[in-house]
Order: sequence, then C-alpha cells, then structure tokens
Amino acid sequence: MSPAPIAVTMGEPAGIGGEITLRAWDKRKATGPVFFVIDSTARLKAVGKTLNIEMPVEAIAAPEAASAVFARAIPVLEIPEASSTMFFLGLPEPGTAKAVIASIDKAVQLVQSGAASAMVTNPIQKAVLQQAGFAFPGHTEYLGHLAGGLHSVMMLAVERPTPPLRVVPVTVHTALKNVPAELTTQAIVHCGRVTVAALKRDFGLSSPRLAVTGLNPHAGEDGKMGDEETRIIAPAIEQLRADGIAVTGPAPADTFFHAEARAKYDAVLCMYHDQALIPLKTLDFAGGVNITLGLPFIRTSPDHGTATDIAPKGIADPTSFLAALDVAHTFALRRS
Repeated sequence: MSPAPIAVTMGEPAGIGGEITLRAWDKRKATGPVFFVIDSTARLKAVGKTLNIEMPVEAIAAPEAASAVFARAIPVLEIPEASSTMFFLGLPEPGTAKAVIASIDKAVQLVQSGAASAMVTNPIQKAVLQQAGFAFPGHTEYLGHLAGGLHSVMMLAVERPTPPLRVVPVTVHTALKNVPAELTTQAIVHCGRVTVAALKRDFGLSSPRLAVTGLNPHAGEDGKMGDEETRIIAPAIEQLRADGIAVTGPAPADTFFHAEARAKYDAVLCMYHDQALIPLKTLDFAGGVNITLGLPFIRTSPDHGTATDIAPKGIADPTSFLAALDVAHTFALRRS
C-alpha cells in the first residue's frame, strides 16, 4: 500500500523554492513520489510565468486528492496567508513571514494526523523571519518546538559517491567562538542516541556504526591543542558504548572523510557546523539532503539556502530537492 502524499512547504517566496518545486514536479510527474505544495496556486503560476517555466497547477481541497491530480498538475493545498502574500523574486520581505510560517505549521499538522506521510521543507530566509518575530534559529529547532519541545537533531546526508556520508553536527547554528562553551558530554550522547535510532528505523541498518570527531586539530594531540577531547568527548563515547552502540573516536577530522575512512562508519558526529558540512558539500554539492532526526514524523529538506541572488534568473538546480523527496518517500515506505 502506497503511503500518503508528501507535504511540501512554500519556503522563502523571494527565493528558489517555487522554481525547484516546479522543476521537481516536471521530473517526477510520471513516477512520483506524489507530493502537494502548501502554498498558493496564483503564486506558483506567477513564479513559472516570471521564469518562463510554466507548469500546470491545480488547487486541491485535501491531501488525499493529490494522487488523482499529480500526473497532470502540481497539487496545491491553498492557505489564505499565501494567497494574500505579495512577493518579488530576489527581494526578501518580512511581510511574507506569516505565510512562510503558516505553511510549515500546516505541514506539521498534516504529518502528525497521517494525512501526509512526510514533509519536505523548501529553504527559509532565517534573518527575514526573525525580523518578523520568529524566535528560532531555523527549521530544526522550530520543528522540535512544534513536536512538543523535543530536542531534534540535524543530519546531512549524501548517498554518492560510495560509501555514503551522513554527518550530524552536535552544535549547529553557533558562532565558532562559542562552540567550546556549548559543547557538552550530554549533547554528544543525545545526538548519538537519536542518530542510532534513526539509522535503525529509517535507514534500515540493524547494527549501525557511529564515529565521533575531535574538536581540535589532531583531536587535541593528547591535550597539547586543547582538552575537550578528554574532558567532554571521550566520556560521551564511553556512555554511548555503555548503551551497546558501536562507536569510535574521537578522531582527527582532517583524516575522517575520505572513502576508506567512510567505509568504517554509517554516520559521524561532528562537533560544529562547518566540520560536518564542508566535507559533505565537497563530495556532492547538489545532492545533499537535510534530515531532522528525533521527531515523531519525517522531515527532509534540500541542503541549500534560498539563493535569492539567482532566484530571478531561472537557473536553480532541483537535484537536492529531488533527493529530499526520494529520501522522505523511502523513510515513509519503511515506516509503513
């Protein structure tokens, strides 16, 4: 039995979210997975007309209608906030924040009710939302809040080249100077436990192997370049081992992402944002997927931003969005 359709959020109206959604439907209309967009038909039509990539768009009354529509048009579940939003590609405006947040809220409501099997979020412009009063650093934290205050975990994944790479930054949207103060044994243990549970449930791995990087060059080199490895990271590894998890580290990050190293683990906990994302985006810049772990529902996203600088040009690449759809669909099949 096929899972319910996937809910796609509108994302930043001034960015490339509308364009990659249109292009993704064009590539998947014959094969699926079936998705619908929580947006405005008028807005998507306007994006297509502006960029000269017009696609058929059709309003639906409920998610269950998406399957019947999908082969001939992009199904759109309209929300009033999006229908009344003025937007200009390339020019973010705080006045659109209400619609962007309403689209996310609606998607969460639908996945929690089972009307949608998963949600794929288009990129948001965090600074613009925060100007309008949004109190969260990004999607990951906001979705954890909507799920009841859960401490969700961000994973970025690429499936090519082989072996795949799945990275989990323990500290996420944190200034580099603040990372040592925010890095705790408890945070590493939490990320490790949530990651292993997801590797079993959603990735289908019966005995996941976890690796952990150090924070400092050469993983501290026995305390000569910092003591976080012995004081914070090693105790977390011991706690994870006590849980029965196969885990190695702390290892120097500069030798941890080549093919031979990747073959030895299924996911790696990194200590800060760029330590995780630089190797991943170097391996496959267009194909990365952002996955929120630890939620009671499935959420993926393309691993890139709103790209407002190219939004008016019609040159956006939908590869990461397509990968996010495929990962969400695979997870939904496993859970069903």
